[in-house]
Amino acid sequence: MSGYAIIAEAGNALVRLLRKELVPDLIRNGADIGLASPADRGDMTLCVHLYDVSESTTYRVSGMISDGAERQKFPPVYLTLSYMVTVFSAGDVKFRSEEEQRILGKVVQVFRDYPILNLDTMEFGMGGGEEQVRIEMLSVDADEKTKLWAFPNLAVKPSLFYRMDPVALESAKTKSVKRVQEMEFQRDDVEFQRNDTMNPFVKFFRRNRS
Repeated sequence: MSGYAIIAEAGNALVRLLRKELVPDLIRNGADIGLASPADRGDMTLCVHLYDVSESTTYRVSGMISDGAERQKFPPVYLTLSYMVTVFSAGDVKFRSEEEQRILGKVVQVFRDYPILNLDTMEFGMGGGEEQVRIEMLSVDADEKTKLWAFPNLAVKPSLFYRMDPVALESAKTKSVKRVQEMEFQRDDVEFQRNDTMNPFVKFFRRNRS
């Protein structure tokens, strides 16, 4: 788990994976792949656009979490991060569509081959580690895609839609708890008491007989 920066860290992990798998065979430079909306892409070839952040419906934790002997943390919130991946080829107009389709196909292949993000290492793989996030392709209908493409004066381009879930965002809020100093147990025939400030050996007291 991580703090408030986890949203940006998850997006950067996506970009690192795509740079590793697409550069230089399909895209010349790593700087041509980045986190940006299609409207603010500059001269990027491949844009990874975070278009929605919501609370996860698949994973939720309640209750305090131990953070040492005398402190507890409030539970994390688990998020679903939704992305749109769009390609903008700068190649010759005769081959532009084909190039963009090749890149889109490679993106689908990469995310299928590396579907798990390990939050301990922020690396993608097939699995491993306790804190895992799955990236899955979304089925988005044509009407919804048109609504998501809210970029004036920019022609709609074929895009891929993915979600990462569950992404844990730690709470910054903690509370102090007092260590148990004394415990008392009682049975029908024996009563004994333990006090951390006394001798570590438990003292037994027999019940007074009438």
